[in-house]
Amino acid sequence: MWRDWHMVGFFGWTMMIIFWMIVIALVIWAFRAAGTTAPGKGSDALSVLEHRYATGEIEREEFDERRQVLEAARKGRGGG
Repeated sequence: MWRDWHMVGFFGWTMMIIFWMIVIALVIWAFRAAGTTAPGKGSDALSVLEHRYATGEIEREEFDERRQVLEAARKGRGGG
C-alpha cells in the first residue's frame, strides 16, 4: 500500500515540475516577444524614416532634418 502511494507521489511531483517549467518558458517567451518593440532596441524610427525616403514619400532635405533630430534624441538619452 505504501509503495503505490509513493509512485503516485513521484508521478505527481514530476508532472508539477514539468508544468512549472512550461509556465516559466511561456512567461519568458512572452517577455521576449513583447520586448522586440521596446524603445531603444535597434533604430526602428530611423528604419521607418529610411523606408519613407526610399519610397519617395519624403525629400532628401526632410530626410536629413528628421535623421538629425532622431540622432540628437538618441544622444540625449545616452544611447550614443
